[in-house]
Amino acid sequence: MAIGADRGVDDAGAVFAALADPTRRRIVRELSADGPLTATRLAARVGISRQATSKHLFALADAGLATAERHGRETRFELDTRPFAEAEAWMRAIGALWDRRLQGLKELLERDA
Repeated sequence: MAIGADRGVDDAGAVFAALADPTRRRIVRELSADGPLTATRLAARVGISRQATSKHLFALADAGLATAERHGRETRFELDTRPFAEAEAWMRAIGALWDRRLQGLKELLERDA
């Protein structure tokens, strides 16, 4: 499997970049526990301004981790967990690659010992 050639690399990178920020990780926890939530409710829970919360929500949405839906005058944000599965699959593929390489190294060292 050519890791660099598949679409999962870009998807995983977007997830990792979005989750690199601790405030966004906290927003993800809040949405996971009690979503969907408005930016106003999230701001109160996270302890930052509504405008800052909105910026973080749009960064999460750009990574595919959040969706927005209008309900009257409110916009509610909900966590989308599918990108987590794609990032996990990418990490498993990298882990399997290294497992094979390490096994080959072990066999080589045991043979030469």
